[in-house]
Amino acid sequence: MTSPDRRPSRVAKLPPRERILDAAEELFQSEGIRRVGVQAIAEKAETTKMAIYRHFETKDELVAEWLRIVAADYQAAFDRVEAENPGRPGEQILGLARFIAEGLPAVSHRGCPFINSIAELPDRAHPARQVIEQHKERQTRRLVDMCARAGLPDPEQTAAEITFVLEGAQVSKQNGSIDRTGERLMRIVEGIVNRAGTPAPAAR
Repeated sequence: MTSPDRRPSRVAKLPPRERILDAAEELFQSEGIRRVGVQAIAEKAETTKMAIYRHFETKDELVAEWLRIVAADYQAAFDRVEAENPGRPGEQILGLARFIAEGLPAVSHRGCPFINSIAELPDRAHPARQVIEQHKERQTRRLVDMCARAGLPDPEQTAAEITFVLEGAQVSKQNGSIDRTGERLMRIVEGIVNRAGTPAPAAR
């Protein structure tokens, strides 16, 4: 699952490594990984190719580091919903769903960075693919734990269903196949959470 909200561009105010990552993020999101060359990143970051290679040995390593930052943002979403709803795993699950639902409008413009990256990087040995797979494994473990603590039946199966809904909603929003995507997403996840026998809070 992903959030489409990117960090604001701060290229002019950042040290070189951060300028490079910010520029790479903007270009990878808007134009795709394969279409963007190191020279274009250097120009966007107001630096040189040589400077980029001092920080990142290859373009592949730069892509992988960008996706590590993106993954950390999404893991932070788990931290926030847990902190905001202590001892209430059902509401934590709904908080994650709401996090995705609220970010769907931006997905319609840029798409999910993980889905887009996988489409461009078919080799599972690519370092960026490994970052994505490790992120998804962590995400699944945390969601399974939430489902177990919420008393939902078969936590692994339930977590899979929720993941299908969250990720499917992003694809549907991107391709325009379903209307009222965020509203429908919340209704489905609320129905899943209600299996524990406690009505879920209404979507906000």
